[in-house]
Amino acid sequence: MTRTSRNGLIAAAFLAPSIAGFLAFTLVPVITSGALSFFEWDLITAPRFIGIENYTKLLGFVRDDAGRLAASDPRFWFYLYNTLFLMLAIPLSMSGSLALALALNRRVAFAVGLRTIYFIPSMCVPVAVFLLWKWLLDGDYGLLNYLLARVGVKGPAWLASPGWAKPAIILVSMWAGIGGYNMILYLAGLQNIPRDLYEAATIDGAGAWRQFRHITWPLLTPTTFFVLVMSVIGGFQGGFEAAYMMTRGGPAGSTTTIGYYIYNQAYEWFNMGYAAAISWILFLLVLGVTLLNWKYGGRRVHY
Repeated sequence: MTRTSRNGLIAAAFLAPSIAGFLAFTLVPVITSGALSFFEWDLITAPRFIGIENYTKLLGFVRDDAGRLAASDPRFWFYLYNTLFLMLAIPLSMSGSLALALALNRRVAFAVGLRTIYFIPSMCVPVAVFLLWKWLLDGDYGLLNYLLARVGVKGPAWLASPGWAKPAIILVSMWAGIGGYNMILYLAGLQNIPRDLYEAATIDGAGAWRQFRHITWPLLTPTTFFVLVMSVIGGFQGGFEAAYMMTRGGPAGSTTTIGYYIYNQAYEWFNMGYAAAISWILFLLVLGVTLLNWKYGGRRVHY
């Protein structure tokens, strides 16, 4: 056996566990779900092939009794709106992460400890975090409304009101995300910017704002672009844990996202084929938005 062949076998041996895991837990389930989306299956009776009926029901329109066009599945479009609304947390969280990274990038005492403190919430188990916030945001006994009452303000029913439930979920998402991995990525990006650029700008009379605008922000665009793409992908897929633990998708479905709707269809109502179809529509939606981000957002990246 030649040395090249031996090295190839060694490399294959090291890669085999990862490849096996990818095949067993990613590729095969993806292919299976794609095939299942053309079937009707309730986990009890045998699957029945129905072609593209799941997709036409999901995306199609019908005429109601008044002759007007109406969505075949209006809940899907409403939950898609919920998902997009909750993604308003993305620019807010990114801005907060950047501001926090700028503050923690300074040479101050206990800088490492401060970074650790801000990063800890992202390491907590999501179930524990959402249960804690469920208590904090309780309309009757929550700590937040108690503090508001102490200053003469009557707090709303955060999680029991359709108008306040989504902002409450956004608040929790921002709290958990601002000091998390995005902050670490921004810190890494800031520390990769050469210090002599700031020294030259200072000599030329540039203030803090002009240095941020003309040095920091342009050189952080690769980091910002990566954070944006990953956050958008996570935003489309996310929202399930918060809704499940804090509101059960309510009130009146106002916090139900596409991910939670897939769960309901599959494990509450046992419409496995329909759930698979929703999953593939979500995948295509995420893929399309990601490609658009790469095509148009990548033009503003400074390498």
